Amino acid sequence: MDLFTATALGILAAGFFVGIVVGLTGMGGGALMTPALLFLAPHQAASAVVAADLTAAAVYKSGGAIVHSREGSPNLQLAKWLILGSVPMALLGPYVLKTFTDPEDLDQTLKFAIGIALLLAAGTYALRLYINLRQLRAGGHVGDENPRIRPVPTLLVGALGGLLVGITSVGSGSVIMVALLMLYPGLSAVKLVGTDLVQAVPLVLAAAISNIAIHGLDWELLIPLLVGSIPGTILGSKIAPKVPQSFIRRAIVVVLTMSGVALLGKAGWEPFGKDGAPYFIAATGIAMVVLVPLVWGVLRKGQGLPMFGAPYVADLEGTSKTDRTGTPSA
Repeated sequence: MDLFTATALGILAAGFFVGIVVGLTGMGGGALMTPALLFLAPHQAASAVVAADLTAAAVYKSGGAIVHSREGSPNLQLAKWLILGSVPMALLGPYVLKTFTDPEDLDQTLKFAIGIALLLAAGTYALRLYINLRQLRAGGHVGDENPRIRPVPTLLVGALGGLLVGITSVGSGSVIMVALLMLYPGLSAVKLVGTDLVQAVPLVLAAAISNIAIHGLDWELLIPLLVGSIPGTILGSKIAPKVPQSFIRRAIVVVLTMSGVALLGKAGWEPFGKDGAPYFIAATGIAMVVLVPLVWGVLRKGQGLPMFGAPYVADLEGTSKTDRTGTPSA
């Protein structure tokens, strides 16, 4: 293994940077790392990138789950039903993709799937803010730390998240977190995060095992990724209390959306593909910066609030805040 190439050093640096962002905000994980690896190592197959990213996620998510378990924050009964739904689908996902995809089209299909998953992850952040806004207008958070578990919907949420993560490595935090927020609105932020992290460890581990069994594991991707991301995550978690995080989270959403569009272009999907891709990526970034605040203002008006002002996005994030333990939401 040649671990001192420009590509390897780029992956190490990207892992360190993404690790800091994850440690600061609790967001990112696979949703940031997977596209970063695809752009930094364009010669690598998308399947190899997914396998390496999932393996790294199994390492750093385990630390976060241990911290939350010691603090008693997870709802273990809820996590159990999520795991029962997610792990089998995470194991099955890569085999489904392989079975129904021509080997020559696998790379493009996977890039297309990751692009859609990134757009979905960005959308779930906006949905989460809107749910919190509605909760706030309805009188604020009504706590229910031990709600009655709804097995069938919870299994279905786990199954959907497991399939998405097994195929793309994206979604173990973002998609499942929002679904939990809608199913169990009484759970506090720390319970939501703790539960999500506990179920995410076997989920990403199962997805990693399945992807490695089919595609193998590229150590030249994994080692610099681990070397960079682990200290980055630790550093980010230590400086998190001193750094305003709302703007960083919103910047992540812009990056996820632009990355999703870029990967759709790399997959050759019109109109994002070929010559039009750079223009669509730039237009997406501009639209996110200019138009999204206006759309958010209209949604606020629909809730009887002024278009701009309190409660601010940072206040809404506080009602469903991700953890500060350096553990990522993918």
